[in-house]
Amino acid sequence: MIERVETMTVAEFVQLYDAEGPFEIINGELVKLSPGIFRHVYLIRLLFRALDEFVRVHQLGEVFSEMPFVLIFDSDWVKGSRTPDVMFVKAERLAEYQTREPDFADKPLVIVPDLVVEVISTNDNYTDVDAKVERYLDDGVQVVWVVDPRRKTIKAQRQGTYRTLHIGDVLTGDEVIPGFELALQAVFG
Repeated sequence: MIERVETMTVAEFVQLYDAEGPFEIINGELVKLSPGIFRHVYLIRLLFRALDEFVRVHQLGEVFSEMPFVLIFDSDWVKGSRTPDVMFVKAERLAEYQTREPDFADKPLVIVPDLVVEVISTNDNYTDVDAKVERYLDDGVQVVWVVDPRRKTIKAQRQGTYRTLHIGDVLTGDEVIPGFELALQAVFG
């Protein structure tokens, strides 16, 4: 079900999210999110654990799973929201955000992540996934990983470029998460 939404504050966003359940706001439309199936949730958990362990050990930032980030304008007015399967925010950006937003712990993230991971579900349309990736990149996300369990591939996409990895390849964090490596065999094997 898709509804049009008027402008709302971050507090109103949180209240609506609590009342209606998970949703995103895309171009003024409230888009409800479907619950994940086992394989989808399993891959999210696997990628979250791998990223989180590496990021914590190297103190590079924070990894979040299925948490919304909110795009705002004019201080507190929500202009959009996204809920990636997994996202990463660099430590220095997160520290700056927490200093700038003293009530950060009581609201969704009001910062665009550096890396986003989307796991394709059986009910996802590839055209919709491509549009979602473009929105993330337009929002300012540096890198988007699209995990395709059916094809056993991960597409690492940046603004204007991408590479598709297959079994036998190694996913890296490049400059966003320096030193991070994960063999696709470990993801899909």
